Amino acid sequence: MSRSARRRHARSREPRGHWRLLALTLPVVLAALLFEGWTTHEVDAAKSRIPCTRPVPKAVDESGPVLRRISGDDVESSAVPARTVALTFDGGPDPVWTPRLLDLLHKHHAHATFFLFGAQAARHPELVRRILDEGHEIGSNTYTGADLGSSSRVRAAMELTLTQKTLAGSAGIRTSLLRMPLTTQVDTLCGAEWTAARSAAAAGYVLVAANRPDRDPASGTVRQLSQTDLAYRETKDLLGNRHAKRFTTVTDALGMPSADTRVSTAGRWQGKALIWATTAGHAFTNAMTWVLLALGVLGVLRLLALIVFARVHVRRLTRFRPGSPWLRRVDAPVTVLVPAYNEEAGIESTVHSLLASTHPHLEVIVIDDGSTDRTADLATWINDPRVRVIRQPNSGKAAALNTGLAHASYDIVVMVDADTVFEPDALYRIIQPLAHPAVGAVSGNTKVGNRRGLLGRWQHLEYVFGFNLDRRMFEVLECMPTVPGAIGAFRRDALMGVGGVSEDTLAEDTDLTMALWRAGWRVVYEESAVAWTEVPTSLRQLWRQRYRWCYGTLQAMWKHRGAVLEVGTAGRFARRGLTYLTIFQVALPLIAPVVDLFALYGALFSDPAQSLGIWLAFLVAQLLCAGYALRLDGEKLRALWSMPFQLFVYRQLMYLVVIQSVFALLGGTRLKWHRMQRAGTAATEQLRQPVAAGELSSR
Repeated sequence: MSRSARRRHARSREPRGHWRLLALTLPVVLAALLFEGWTTHEVDAAKSRIPCTRPVPKAVDESGPVLRRISGDDVESSAVPARTVALTFDGGPDPVWTPRLLDLLHKHHAHATFFLFGAQAARHPELVRRILDEGHEIGSNTYTGADLGSSSRVRAAMELTLTQKTLAGSAGIRTSLLRMPLTTQVDTLCGAEWTAARSAAAAGYVLVAANRPDRDPASGTVRQLSQTDLAYRETKDLLGNRHAKRFTTVTDALGMPSADTRVSTAGRWQGKALIWATTAGHAFTNAMTWVLLALGVLGVLRLLALIVFARVHVRRLTRFRPGSPWLRRVDAPVTVLVPAYNEEAGIESTVHSLLASTHPHLEVIVIDDGSTDRTADLATWINDPRVRVIRQPNSGKAAALNTGLAHASYDIVVMVDADTVFEPDALYRIIQPLAHPAVGAVSGNTKVGNRRGLLGRWQHLEYVFGFNLDRRMFEVLECMPTVPGAIGAFRRDALMGVGGVSEDTLAEDTDLTMALWRAGWRVVYEESAVAWTEVPTSLRQLWRQRYRWCYGTLQAMWKHRGAVLEVGTAGRFARRGLTYLTIFQVALPLIAPVVDLFALYGALFSDPAQSLGIWLAFLVAQLLCAGYALRLDGEKLRALWSMPFQLFVYRQLMYLVVIQSVFALLGGTRLKWHRMQRAGTAATEQLRQPVAAGELSSR
């Protein structure tokens, strides 16, 4: 990155509007999911009531089924005249049985009162309108069918109010009729139900109970039915009963004014808003169910692909097929480029580990990129003729690498970070794949040194399970997207052929790798070339590092998007590698917050045991894959204990990084370079030769 570009980055501000959008959107989504869960699942879950501790008052027990006024324990009630049947249907509207019942009533020129659930009416407003249009009457059966006697005052008020708003939005009416759920005859209005009934009556409702089912229609009856196959057959039989003269609504049977009155325009629009919100919530949960299923399938397929391709990669390395040619050993001299900016804590350890390499033919070029500390001096004081130090004004890592490349003496170039310590055989091993003339670059195996803390263990698992296992798959599929800056080997002519290291993006390593693919070179992974690095030790430092990585990767993906339409090596890389990155490193993290909320929805309102079982099954699959990755890398399995906790903190941080990066890129924000402060403890315990504490650092 040029100095002017760095100044532009430094002046820019990171976007904040998308965080406000996220902070607004997620609570709205959560509220919608909670409301949808309550209205969807409470209809079935609230079908229990508190047993009566005292009988219904005598005046109620001896009254008719329609309680018109209640004063204390006194009631004014009505009964249906002889040979009149007030047909009432509870629940619904049901998309299957309500239309059939309406057709049956129309055939017999009969009318009825439909006591509806508000939640169901919101989902089927067209049926509410049809009920009214065909001359029937509507009453309230509450919003979810919850037992009002067991509900709190707030819950009971919501059950009644939401139903009225739904009826207002769907048909423009308000009803004065109420049938309390889980009640039949008036004697079931006992105990807590009687208390709830008096409250409803005080709010202006006429309570409608029912006569006994075996009451002769000749005596007049209020018949209570559901909206099911059995209710349809019972209604059909009842309509053919010769003892009944009229089949009508409750209010018509009693000579009362219509229970359904028109509402104001404002009330109607409030009801429409409720219906729209309910419809949107229902559609959202249905869509998320399919999305979650698709994500689960993708996740499982990804895990299987990682294991299968890792196994293929291992077999390629360990099996020699008869007739296949042996590749020559690569003993050519190597130029190692070490760009450094304020790396005095670790530059000596890095250079000494390179000089201790078993590959003797090398030169180490340290490019001091305008450091304000003793980085250049410490590198200069290393008494070895193989070390050269080049000083330049601060211009960025890409410019420093290009400076080193211009001074390189040999045809094989290894680029490393100044925060990394190398195994003695790392340089020798990483250049061996260059024996194949089509290979232009080789990725090494970067490992986490400071893995004692929980955050360090999480990153250790990510490096082994995420990065290195991915690289095995990428090599088999020939679509390696990144040769990490920590350790990578290149042909000098390949680098010069693509114009050196580009300063267009913050992920210069990813940008360079993609450019090599587009130039026709292959990029491979050498897992035996091990380098130890120090990772962030705080969430703030981790955020800054990953934000830069993700932002730069998105820049590189956009820059090389045209490769998707190309043929040969470039097209194969793009259609496989860029597609994989787009799906698993961009798209999935973007919807991850909503997925987490939906998972919470499933745990609260669906089957908690099933939700927990699915989560545990996926966790076990991840643990098995991570264990296999640790085994391939020769690591101990004890780090796996921290993996379940990674799903609750680390995962959320990573997808928030992606969200920040995507919005920053879309908003045209110029991200500044974030440098991380190091403690110098990365590889102290990992190196074969002891390294003094405090000598390691990393960018």
